[in-house]
Amino acid sequence: MKSALKFLASAALLAGLFAAPARAEDIKAGDLVISQAWSRATPGGAKIAGGYLTIENKGTAPDRLIGGSGDIAGKVEIHEMAVNNGVMTMRPLDKGLAIEPGKTVKLAPGGYHLMMFDLKGPLKQGEKVPVTLEFEKAGKVNLSLDVQGVGAQAPGGADHSGGHMEMKK
Repeated sequence: MKSALKFLASAALLAGLFAAPARAEDIKAGDLVISQAWSRATPGGAKIAGGYLTIENKGTAPDRLIGGSGDIAGKVEIHEMAVNNGVMTMRPLDKGLAIEPGKTVKLAPGGYHLMMFDLKGPLKQGEKVPVTLEFEKAGKVNLSLDVQGVGAQAPGGADHSGGHMEMKK
């Protein structure tokens, strides 16, 4: 009887651990670790928003972020901002974004980012917005974007330039 109670208590504890929501700061998918997933609040009526995060490949083989989806948006694409001949441009990455082994890729304002189109409603500061990313090897990964203030430059209000992606010239 005593061992049965211990087993039930252990099973309940284990179930509680797995039922707890994963923190956006530390999601593992295969050899990838996804952290610092966030977005900015949008004004009412806005139809687009950006999503930002960090992806680290701890494996020995490359992977590729190839798409995304979310109930909040009609479409989620991977985009790149770059400066070409002194002009800032933005374009979708039709072949996705390579995540090389042993490397970290930051999706941040002014560089690579998720572009969410046809928003179904505004993103409000303090909310968590669920999205699904799709990788070539790691498959589909569910995570939440922590919605920061309208002008945020980094997650958690840490508006510092250390989180910015270098733009290609």
